[in-house]
Amino acid sequence: MSYDLLSVGADAKTIKGNGDEYITAIQYMASYKTVWEGKVHNLCAMAEKAKCHEACLVTAGRGQMSSVQAGRLRKALMYIKDRGSYLNVLRSDLTTFVRRADKNGQQPCVRPNGTTDIMFENYGIIEEYSTVQWYDYTKIVKRAYAKLPSNYHLTLSYSEADPAYAASVIKASQDTGTNMAVVFRDKNNIPSTFAGMPVINGDKDDLRFLDPKGSVVALYAKGRAVRDTTGFVISN
Repeated sequence: MSYDLLSVGADAKTIKGNGDEYITAIQYMASYKTVWEGKVHNLCAMAEKAKCHEACLVTAGRGQMSSVQAGRLRKALMYIKDRGSYLNVLRSDLTTFVRRADKNGQQPCVRPNGTTDIMFENYGIIEEYSTVQWYDYTKIVKRAYAKLPSNYHLTLSYSEADPAYAASVIKASQDTGTNMAVVFRDKNNIPSTFAGMPVINGDKDDLRFLDPKGSVVALYAKGRAVRDTTGFVISN
């Protein structure tokens, strides 16, 4: 089954959680400094502060292929050029995806920001597809304090590239109970606690909405992130 914006079962992470109970769709777009009509558009607002643009997952796995990069750019430009048309295409994909999940007796899950950090809670589409479990990682700290749709789960994304940013993520996590994802360099040497919170394995699947509240979600470096020295990847 083909989709115009969403991807199902085509990446190494979300498929780990697919099965009899859950099925996940994810959207990958070009995120950092997409240029259209001479204007630069950044679909990851905190990319430079967190320095994650230098080690972005956009370079991991199939993301290194030029054809994949072109497809992600196409989606980003659709979003930038005509938001209304983009949302209608997304609705079409979502309707097809939900119908498929329902037919198979699975809970449909959608991660709209595979490589971006767009505040989809501002468009009403999450409430519109209320039977979908939506979830994302975010570096926009204020989102942890916002009133989100009940079917949208966020995990904060940590980075030590900027000390003030790192402190704000930890504070938001502690203030709101929002879990915090941390990218570690060595997957075989993950600490049991971080910033005073218990650490859980975030690489066994991508179903973040099932994680116990008040946890640090341990991920490990992939793609260019393996060589990151900015502070986004934590040396352990």
